[in-house]
Amino acid sequence: MSQIIKAFTGADVHDGQVLHRGAALAVFQGGDRRIILPQDIPPACDTVALEGGVLTPGFVDLQVNGGGGVMFNQAPDVTTLRRIAKAHRAAGVAGFLPTLITDTPDCTAAAVRAVEQAIAEDVPGIIGIHLEGPHLSLARKGAHDGALIRPMEGADLALILQAAERLPNVMVTVAPETVTCAQITAMAEAGVIVSLGHSDADYETCIAAFEAGARCVTHLFNAMSQMGNREPGLVGATLARTDVHAGLIADGVHVHPATMRNALASKGAGVFLVSDAMATAGSKIDSFTLNRREVFRKDGRLTLANGTLAGADLEMGRAVQTLVQAVGVPLEQALAMAVSVPAGLLRHRGALGQIKAPGVLLHYDLGTGVAKELA
Repeated sequence: MSQIIKAFTGADVHDGQVLHRGAALAVFQGGDRRIILPQDIPPACDTVALEGGVLTPGFVDLQVNGGGGVMFNQAPDVTTLRRIAKAHRAAGVAGFLPTLITDTPDCTAAAVRAVEQAIAEDVPGIIGIHLEGPHLSLARKGAHDGALIRPMEGADLALILQAAERLPNVMVTVAPETVTCAQITAMAEAGVIVSLGHSDADYETCIAAFEAGARCVTHLFNAMSQMGNREPGLVGATLARTDVHAGLIADGVHVHPATMRNALASKGAGVFLVSDAMATAGSKIDSFTLNRREVFRKDGRLTLANGTLAGADLEMGRAVQTLVQAVGVPLEQALAMAVSVPAGLLRHRGALGQIKAPGVLLHYDLGTGVAKELA
């Protein structure tokens, strides 16, 4: 067994799934880590004494539209991705999917090429791409540009399948009324994470899409058909399926805490956190442009001029804080929703979501919602 070269004490340790209170974290030669008892730390070991908080693997965010003052749509190139990656790494994100919001076919193709190049150049944190649109419902478009929304055609499917061959992880948000079940199956069989969202579809249509291979839902409750007494909609279909995961924007703005509580009581470990972050993440800007429309930042909200929510002014650490303090979720579960649950959806996850392997190590303070990377 290799030698322990460093140890962290004074903080609880979350291994990605379980919270170990009163434990210490040992780092071995080569970078591997192990949770041990404080009394088992060798006397000569370099020991870092922390004052409370939690040690946890880095966050995993499957929906990142921008950061550092820029949007991926604004300029889908490696320079933009580097800036976004830097902003989210500073907030504790170890791996994320740059997310392209509904745009033109040319912009979509450019985004795929940019992510492929960024991965080749080892831009930290980039693990694939999320294409949120353009195959969505006009009735539930939210802040997406309705002029660019359209049904999926053969060329669109071909681009996505090619992206799945070139990138480690590809996630696609579609409305089931704008794609066929055969298209969903083709994407799923190619390893694409097919997620339903921005949809006004009825329960039966959503269930058929899940049967065809969709296994995820984008920002549960937002921009989708709601659960009613006679029509369960996409929300009802999602809650009814134990094999379907759902992203959740836990900022206290997009979803009421009581609604989050009910969803978690129904789905439990099937819900994961997303930031749905925009250009404002890691920056002090108070506005930015999305598809030629101004988005305004005020009081923790991002809205178009007409008041429509346009993404979230949120970092993952604060989302965990909201779950614990406003929703009543145990810290152990809240951290898992930001770490191992989203990592488990990936086709290629590497060391993400687990503390034993070398990777980003965070010191998280629940009181402030701030996560700092440790060397």
